[in-house]
This record gives sequence, C-alpha cells and structure tokens, in this order.
Amino acid sequence: MSAPWLHIIGIGDNGLDSLAPATRMVLEDAEVIFGAERHHELTASLIAERRVWPSPFDALISDLNSLRGRRVAVLATGDPLWYSVGARIGREIDSSEILYHPQLSAFQLAACRMGWSLADCEILTIHGRPAEQVIPFLAASQKLLILTKGSDSPSEVAKILRNLGFYPSRMTVLAHMGGVDEARFDGTAADWSHEVPEFHTLAVDLIAEEGATLLPRFGLPDSAFVSDGNMTKQEVRVVTLAKLGPVRGGMLWDIGCGSGSVAIEWMRAARDARAIGIEHRADRRALAAQNALALGTPGLKLIDAKAPEGLEDLPAPDAVFIGGGLSREVVEIALAAIKPHGRLVANAVTLESETMLLSLRSEFGGDLTRLSVSRAKPVGSLSGWKPFMPVTQWSLTK
Repeated sequence: MSAPWLHIIGIGDNGLDSLAPATRMVLEDAEVIFGAERHHELTASLIAERRVWPSPFDALISDLNSLRGRRVAVLATGDPLWYSVGARIGREIDSSEILYHPQLSAFQLAACRMGWSLADCEILTIHGRPAEQVIPFLAASQKLLILTKGSDSPSEVAKILRNLGFYPSRMTVLAHMGGVDEARFDGTAADWSHEVPEFHTLAVDLIAEEGATLLPRFGLPDSAFVSDGNMTKQEVRVVTLAKLGPVRGGMLWDIGCGSGSVAIEWMRAARDARAIGIEHRADRRALAAQNALALGTPGLKLIDAKAPEGLEDLPAPDAVFIGGGLSREVVEIALAAIKPHGRLVANAVTLESETMLLSLRSEFGGDLTRLSVSRAKPVGSLSGWKPFMPVTQWSLTK
C-alpha cells in the first residue's frame, strides 16, 4: 500500500506554532496547500502553491483528485473531522489515501474556557446553516456550544432565545481562542449587544424564564403546529414515530405530509435526521414550511407532487410514512426503495384505506394496530371524553 498523498491538517489560531513538529514538517513539505483565506494568512511563510476553497465547494473533490500523486495539504480550523472539511473529503476519497492531523477543536477549547464538561454539552453548528437549527436543543439548564457562521450569529441566537422564553440565558462569545487576539464577550439573551469578531464560538447556558413553554424533543403537542386541522394527532404521532424508528442521519419520506408534523418530529428526534415531504397542496406545503422553521428543522425538503409520481429520483429512505395518497403502487415503490432493515408505516382512517391495509398486510406481512384516542373535554360544568377518529396502522420492517 502506498503512503497517503493527501494530508488534512487541523491548525489553531496561532498558526504554525499550533502544530506538532512532525505535522509542521509535512505542511512545510507540501507542494499544494488548500484552505480558506485566514488559513493562508496563518501560514504565510510557506512557499507552496496556494489554493482557496473553490466555488461551488463540491468542486474541491475533483480539484484534489486531479492532484493525486503530488504532496497535497488541506488546512482546517481545529479538528478536521468535527463539523469540518475533513469529513466531506473523507466521504469521497478513500481513507487509505488520507492522513489526518488533529488539532484541539473549538469545542474543546470553549469547554475549557467555560469550565464545562464537554460530555455534558450539546455540540451544535450553524456554520452555513440556519440559526433555527438550535431550537430542538433548547431546554432548561442545558449548555450549548455552537460553531457560528459570522459576527451576526450571536444576535440571531439571542433573538431566538428571547422569542422562546429564554431571556435570562447567559451567552459568551469566545473569539480567536489560542491566538494573540483571543477575546471574550459576556452577556444575556435579553440584552445582547456586543459587536464580535467573525471567527468565534458561542457558549450558551440556557435559563428558562418563569412561565416559558418548553417543548420536548419528541412528542410535541398539537398546539406547537399551525395546521388546517388535518394532521396526525400527538398520541398517534408518538406511536407512528416509535414504529418509524428515527436514527442519526436517517432519511424519511413523508408521503402526503400535510402540515409536516411527522417529518418534523422525525428530524427533531435524531441528530442530523433528514426528511422529504411529498405534498401536492400548496397551502399545506406553506404550513409545513412555517412549522419546520419555527420548530427547528429548516432543512425539511418539500416537494410539490402527488405519489407515486413524486417518488421518482429521491434518495433512498431509511423509513417511509404514508399519511396520504395510500395505494398499492405507492407501497410497492416505497418497499423497493427502502434501505435494508428500513421501516414503512401507513396510517388509515377511512374504511376503504383500512381495507387496503388488510390486503397489504396479508401479502407483505407486518403488524396491524388499531389506535383509539379520546381526550377529556368540558361538558357544561363537568368533563367528558371526546374521541378522535380511530386510526388503523400498518407497519413492517424490510
């Protein structure tokens, strides 16, 4: 096996001085160095050919492949495999061709500056992503370490915290950690007004104000969603998600997604979970998009289509939920597309769709469950049970 030709090097804010001697020798010997402008500024004394990140960024892989056989280094901030370019490259180029040179991550440095145990923190990134992605992790007495996207990020996060009742939360910006320009800025979500450097990490010690409405990661109340009334109710949704089995990075097809409640719960329930909602009604897609942003899943992809036509050329799912548009053809396409060990769940409320589920279960196997939910409602000065329409649920694992 030949020696790796591609070196992915984590570098600190103090430039070459942050590198171990062996790593520094590798970098000094490189013929071509890739990195952001700040990386090249930190290593300005080196004479190798310099290249900045291409646009679009995906072109980086073809650029690297064209240099195979030469001595190539890629610079990344901190740990190159933690929310960084190293992971992206590693998915495309065989690991035997790469040698990683780790550095202390921004999260490790920030945890030490704050005196927090890294294991007790939620580690998040909004670098190149909407700030709303922090919303599912907001809970009383939690600690967040957030990789940001620029100098405006703390203000964006503070606004989200204020809107959701976390006014007293303590916020700390840690800028240029480990470098000569290291700086710290402290405040709260209620009064945040600092102008901070673009390159920083944000630490948040969450404090909920009295009376704040705190949402669980899983099993959201129906009131958390805007809808036209046609949505999978909380009790049925919890059972549905349990059968779908959210997994980290997993992909869900939500067929007939309506206001998006199942897809959004899937994405909130597991780290980096993804979902595609297929919905042909524009008004319901608008509701789903509104819910996704408000509940911290802005990455929900919505497709204007009916099933089965809208199922063409989609990435293979780990799970499929059929909440609308049930047909034999849709089920056959879904079962063919689902990854091994993936799951399919279909809910029915009409006699016709229930009859179809009985037929599908007899052919493909799986489990049938009848879900009946009643909620206590006022009856004059007293209370009584108000039932919802019963739901027949078919589930199976491929």
